[in-house]
Amino acid sequence: MTVDDDQLPVLRSLDALAGLVEQKDNLYVRWSRGPRRDLGEASSTDELTGISLPGLSVNALDVEPWWQGRPVRLWVARRLYDYCHLREHKGPEVRPWVLRARAIGRGPDNEPLVRDVTPIAWIDGRVIAEAEDEIALQRGPWGPLDRSAGSGGGGGTRAR
Repeated sequence: MTVDDDQLPVLRSLDALAGLVEQKDNLYVRWSRGPRRDLGEASSTDELTGISLPGLSVNALDVEPWWQGRPVRLWVARRLYDYCHLREHKGPEVRPWVLRARAIGRGPDNEPLVRDVTPIAWIDGRVIAEAEDEIALQRGPWGPLDRSAGSGGGGGTRAR
């Protein structure tokens, strides 16, 4: 599949992303240099071991049943916030995009691995800022799932 990254629409608000999640299933977010590159590789690599994974490493956007009617906006904010550290750790060309795909397994960090990817849209940086603001309004202390914050080391998965 050939993809023109410049032709993908851009989601410019957290509400727009939440609306998309309410309308479609099997949605994921991926932090990378974009669909064109990712679909050319079609796999991620475990950074710790260097092992090639059988699909792309992503994070699920679909709302889990236990969320029980809570705001989708907060759900989506949490899903983005948990991995927002990737924009700093992976370089300035890395940004989030939404895709539809088929889950085929789990990676070493228990993240979904997917195939049969259909790119949907880029996520604008303003959406990440909105997600951070939304999380700041919550009661409990929380931070992104940044493995390197305390250990000074990497880990996780990356695009090849």
